[in-house]
Amino acid sequence: MSELSNINTIKELMARHGVRFSKAMGQNFLTNPSVCPEMAEYAVEDGTKGVLEIGPGIGVLTRELAEQAQKVVAVELDKRLLPVLAETLEKQDNVKIISGDVLKLDLHRLLEEEFAGMEVAVCANLPYYITSPIVMRLLEERLPLTSITVMVQKEAAQRLCAKVGSRQSGAVTVAVQYYAEPEILFSVSRGSFMPPPNVDSAVIRLKVRKQPPIAVTDEALLFKIVKAAFGQRRKTVWNALSAGLSLSKDKVKESLDNAEIPPMARAEQLTMEEFGRLAEAFHKI
Repeated sequence: MSELSNINTIKELMARHGVRFSKAMGQNFLTNPSVCPEMAEYAVEDGTKGVLEIGPGIGVLTRELAEQAQKVVAVELDKRLLPVLAETLEKQDNVKIISGDVLKLDLHRLLEEEFAGMEVAVCANLPYYITSPIVMRLLEERLPLTSITVMVQKEAAQRLCAKVGSRQSGAVTVAVQYYAEPEILFSVSRGSFMPPPNVDSAVIRLKVRKQPPIAVTDEALLFKIVKAAFGQRRKTVWNALSAGLSLSKDKVKESLDNAEIPPMARAEQLTMEEFGRLAEAFHKI
């Protein structure tokens, strides 16, 4: 299977099908043969039988997933790659390719129709520019998934997996960790791709929670508060929330006091529990 990680094989395959790399779609093909087997192993552990892959490219990760899972469904946006995948995956009879945009597909229906009775994980080597929207959609829709294993920019991995309440945390940190337990699995150097990107990468796994770590009355309000607090992260939460929520400083101060949060604190210092208390305090007013 390692031939799909060979630079010359990739070039010959793409040339034969008249396909060029698309910078607009963020296409970088893996040439490090050790990465995909390791990703597949992490994705298909704990008895997971089905895998939804997003952006299979030329099928190098898809092949590895097919070796470990009972069924793989791969969603590919770039129609030019469909004949390439038909060739590279012709011997994998447990793989189905769906042409489409994962941000527009009815994913609940897809999972129900394709993986009835199976535990399902997501595994993907995503273009960096679209990572966060896809990950957040998968989590926010509360799809019946066990985990999401994806390759992201190393800096993004550190932010997503940072401790809420630490200097590296941001709004996306809080959002992801409300729905899942993230961990960095391993690093991937920029030299592992063709063409090489300008940054190093890391593979992370998000184990989807059955229940959020905090209980709030209004989830939409919680995330509105988180977004406002980090929207002006150099300011105190008092000033950031007043500006971001268009509320008087007196109202914000009242809620901060009720949540037992110092008004001069900054968003990156707040824990998940403190954001939860703050959401409940704002809900009451």
